[in-house]
Amino acid sequence: MSYRRILTIQDISCVGQCSMTVALPVMSACGHEVCILPSAMLSTHTGGFGVPAVKNLTDMMADIRSHWDSQGITFDLIYTGYLGSVEAIEEAKQIMDSMLAPGGIIVVDPAMADHGKLYRGFDEAYARAMTALCSKAHVVLPNITEAAMMSGLPFRENYGEAYIRELLESIPGGDTVLTGVSLEPGKTGFAVRCGSEITVCHHERVEKSYHGTGDLFAAAFVGALAGGKEMLRAAQIAAEFTLSAIRNTYRQPAHWYGVKFETALPKLMELLNEE
Repeated sequence: MSYRRILTIQDISCVGQCSMTVALPVMSACGHEVCILPSAMLSTHTGGFGVPAVKNLTDMMADIRSHWDSQGITFDLIYTGYLGSVEAIEEAKQIMDSMLAPGGIIVVDPAMADHGKLYRGFDEAYARAMTALCSKAHVVLPNITEAAMMSGLPFRENYGEAYIRELLESIPGGDTVLTGVSLEPGKTGFAVRCGSEITVCHHERVEKSYHGTGDLFAAAFVGALAGGKEMLRAAQIAAEFTLSAIRNTYRQPAHWYGVKFETALPKLMELLNEE
């Protein structure tokens, strides 16, 4: 596999196995140099720990960008997750414009909405700014809610393959991996649009949801893609790894706040090493 320098821009949730605390170890395990730019720091993620302590780091992002620029630092791949503010989105844009190495890849996970609505604290201005950021990406990783918002199509809880295709053909940016796609009972999966080709993949649905699984999928996808895997195969690897982590956690109710992805890293290594 190729050795790449990856920059990930997203928040740090100090407890909760999501965002940067997932991205850094997973992409490093994929065999890459991983550089980080935190958009905010939270004591925990926002799902179940009460109200976390939060520090917005947008001002520091600008100072870091300025220092990197003075040193001529560039990145082979830039991957953004939860950014948290329009100002952080604008900082990410500037970094993409000035610090992506020739031939580099931009991957954007919109990380702004689910279940038909925006995350708490976000508004239409944030959604518009994120849509503009996605238009700069080579690969976009939305869920169905985010895809509907960015494409201007209505969100549907019940849908068929025609709706999935319509979403994929309407999302701004380059190629797309649409997550949370369920076209069969008891199954979930993703749909990939690569050029004009659309492929839908399903796997077993575990009837329990966990925080951070989207971040886990994105990190494994980026690690596999940076290592030279075709986009569809990278998505398949990410899905199998994420499912393995969920299975390792499923029967342990005390571990409700995330998945034990660390115990599934050997599975990820096995998948990455397959021909």
